[in-house]
Amino acid sequence: MRVAAAQLRCPLLDPATGVRKVLDSLRSAAARDVHLVAFPEAFLSGYPVWPMITDGARFEAGVQKAAYAAYLDAAVELDGPELRQVAEAVSDLGVFTYLGITERGAGPGRGTVYCTLVALAPGRGVVSAHRKLMPTYEERLVWGTGDGHGLRVHEVAGMRVGGLSCWENWMPLARHALYAGGSDLHVSTWPGGPALTRDITRFIALEGRMYSLAVGAIIDYADVPAGFPLRQRMLDSGETSPYTGGSAIAGPDGKWIVEPVDGEERLLVADLDPAAVRGARQNFDPTGHYARPDVFQVTVNRTRLTAAHFQD
Repeated sequence: MRVAAAQLRCPLLDPATGVRKVLDSLRSAAARDVHLVAFPEAFLSGYPVWPMITDGARFEAGVQKAAYAAYLDAAVELDGPELRQVAEAVSDLGVFTYLGITERGAGPGRGTVYCTLVALAPGRGVVSAHRKLMPTYEERLVWGTGDGHGLRVHEVAGMRVGGLSCWENWMPLARHALYAGGSDLHVSTWPGGPALTRDITRFIALEGRMYSLAVGAIIDYADVPAGFPLRQRMLDSGETSPYTGGSAIAGPDGKWIVEPVDGEERLLVADLDPAAVRGARQNFDPTGHYARPDVFQVTVNRTRLTAAHFQD
């Protein structure tokens, strides 16, 4: 199985440009006979970079409301034109895709943005949409909390693949849910940076006795579009963006196949051997012969949560 991590400069709040970059990367991946390509967390339409450097927690601040409204407007919907374009390309090119999006809720939930990891399969479109279980720290000022509906694994080129976003990769039971689905490859998506990916990527590989692929973006505050209400304040803060990529791939033995890449736009490609996963589980299988279900019972609620259930 050949996989790729698409480490790209993120076009903040610009979903049209983001889609073009995704399609370009899918074409490049297909030209290299890649079976699966992963894109960073919230790549469409960008990670919320402003709250921690612009006093984002100030209650009823008009400029913060305006910034959120702009972010909500730039978010994409699961049945919207952006994902339709990506789904068509996935089918045409035959490349299974994990894509981080900022998802605008449907129907009465249209005022909420979710950090969602979408899986798209050739000929099937969106096969799972995992809303991040718990936004981290200042992210909670922007993103809604998710549910377990997207905690699913998928068959791709003879291997089973699951994925999580950013710090939910540190949640033991979230990892366990995907291990219990039989994952051979774990995809973790990030806003970007080796400090985020260097430890957890290898840890997941060792804990799960599986391949572990991390993908992060490159984000420059100067790329915030001119009309964004907090752009000048961000630039005047003097803060340097810490989001510099950090994409990497580790093997089931925890050793690097591709060490974290910093500050460079590129497609990281690696060939994975399913036999290496089977061999690594000879002495440890976290949801197999090491699971002890007689002692530990885990229930995963994969219901898509909604505000109301209407009975007519």
